Amino acid sequence: MTTALSAVDLRKSFGDFEAVKGISFEVPTGQTFSILGPNGAGKSSTMKMVTTVSPVTSGSLTVLGMDPTTNGRAIRARLGVVPQEDILDSEMTVRENLVMYSRYFGISWADARTKADELLKFVQLADRAGDKVEPLSGGMKRRLTIARALVNDPSLVLLDEPTTGLDPQARHLLWDRLYQLKEQGVSLLLTTHYMDEAEQLADRLIIMDNGTISAEGSPTQLIAEHCSKEVVELRFDNRTSPELQSVAEQSGLRIENLPDRTLVYADDGDAALSHLAEQGVHPTGTLIRRATLEDVFLALTGRSLNE
Repeated sequence: MTTALSAVDLRKSFGDFEAVKGISFEVPTGQTFSILGPNGAGKSSTMKMVTTVSPVTSGSLTVLGMDPTTNGRAIRARLGVVPQEDILDSEMTVRENLVMYSRYFGISWADARTKADELLKFVQLADRAGDKVEPLSGGMKRRLTIARALVNDPSLVLLDEPTTGLDPQARHLLWDRLYQLKEQGVSLLLTTHYMDEAEQLADRLIIMDNGTISAEGSPTQLIAEHCSKEVVELRFDNRTSPELQSVAEQSGLRIENLPDRTLVYADDGDAALSHLAEQGVHPTGTLIRRATLEDVFLALTGRSLNE
């Protein structure tokens, strides 16, 4: 099987409201695929259809070669799900959380204990196996939640905002573990609000907005297609510069005025700065950085909040 997940003209409606409006994408086996989008874009509705807990309104959805409408139980047996909120039993120990969850999949007690020990070592929690869950840090709880999602050796793991609220060290440790899973041939479907996370982990991704797909491709492809190679951040004493607006229009430079700074999009940031200086534009502060997936995301979905 070369495709872990395939959606064709997938739609989801709640009464008269259409949350997902005919999206199509594929998740190749053994890759990390990310779904990005602002709140209300349709990400959660899509994920719920993939996990078979919400029926498809219309279109085609195939998960691990099966139809969720008729094979929901078989699909769930091969899925690993990491929800946005940790749902752990605080009255049990770390190891007991894994052993008991394994029993839902019909795994024997002996195999469940062996698997729990393997997974705790994998997520670097072996030394906390006998501890209760409640005193664990947020990062430890997330690692335990990921370990729990792996007790059934899933072919596809769904991760909903897996590193929200974690410190940088915990985030990077989780990234390392997810990369190792992919190296083992596990397919990953990831939603995240952290653009750097998607840029680091995703082989391919889609950006959703208002129930549709605005863009699809690898992070590198999307940055090349929808943004410049570099972004120059300029700051002025008066927040904006009338001279910059005029020079940008004459030079064909794309600029964006923000409350605290102005962004200039250019393939060569140093050359753009030199040109602006020659034309009498003198900011009080400058920063040249590479364009990122966040620039693409904001360009496609806007900077206004969707609530």
